[in-house]
Amino acid sequence: MEGLSYSRTGVDIAGADAVKRRIARLAESTFTPGVLREIGHFGGLFAAPGEQNPYVLVSSIDSVGTKILIARLVGHHRSIGIDLVNHCVDDILACGARPLFFLDYFATDCLAPAVLEELVTGMTEACAAAGCALIGGETAQLPGIYRTGVYDLAGCIVGVVHRDRIVDGSTIQAGDVLIGLPSSGLHTNGYSLARAALGLDDDPEVARARLAEVPSWADRSLGELLLEPHRSYLPLMEPLLDAGVIQGLAHITGGGLAGNVARIIPPGLQAQIQAGSWPIPPIFNHIQEHGKIDTREMYRVFNMGVGYVVVVRSEDVPAVRQRLNEGWVIGSVVPAAEADDRAVVRGLS
Repeated sequence: MEGLSYSRTGVDIAGADAVKRRIARLAESTFTPGVLREIGHFGGLFAAPGEQNPYVLVSSIDSVGTKILIARLVGHHRSIGIDLVNHCVDDILACGARPLFFLDYFATDCLAPAVLEELVTGMTEACAAAGCALIGGETAQLPGIYRTGVYDLAGCIVGVVHRDRIVDGSTIQAGDVLIGLPSSGLHTNGYSLARAALGLDDDPEVARARLAEVPSWADRSLGELLLEPHRSYLPLMEPLLDAGVIQGLAHITGGGLAGNVARIIPPGLQAQIQAGSWPIPPIFNHIQEHGKIDTREMYRVFNMGVGYVVVVRSEDVPAVRQRLNEGWVIGSVVPAAEADDRAVVRGLS
């Protein structure tokens, strides 16, 4: 039997990347002098108004994806609100920014007030923890677009960074070291493949029974493991933002380790990530075994236990690791030809 892949579940990463490159050119035709970076980084950077204003606004927008369908099966939605905020916080953090405010968009066929209240409860908890104001949102009831009982949730965040403290990877050089920080689980990516692998797209009652089971290697149900909230790296990283030691930050979301680290590596360099340099959480092995998924596909889709990557000079590694007090050295930056991939994972079978 052929193993599962993201494309077989209906998610076309390559096709999405291609169209994003095309529409980026359209978006760039609208750029005004305030835009400070091209599209493709983890956040959009725009100069704050006012002459001589040293601050830059950083924005990002995202959704939770099909993790929502797991929440619907289990009947718990609060963690989805946490997921959304933390994902967005982590995106602008990769630019060195601290959050200012957040807005959400909730759409469904017919409003279920208890579900919306749970989601907003989660969002407010995560916003409060990040020092971020939830200043508004939109609630849309769209029968005919959404199936009965299904909803979608997206959020937009705006943060701020001093112009001299922008983190965009431009200072990365050969010899720099990659430090990987642990994820709390799948975070908010790869759920279409995970659902297919674990048989959660079958009869809802069968899926609920599977989600209620406790795997032999775990102390919680499968549903709880899959709904573990997306981790916010802001509390861990904020003390380092003004220390001047961070050369690059990558939030490991859709596209996996190589796909996201590549976004911050300058031309002529390559980040080489060494598989096996950190422990893989059992949930990923569980998904791979059940779906007979190729190892390379796993690394292309999931974070595989590394939710954030910090790039520092080799001489700064001991001090940074001491301050972080967690994580692993997972690779380094080497010279490369212009045409080479900006990031690769080595040692995959």
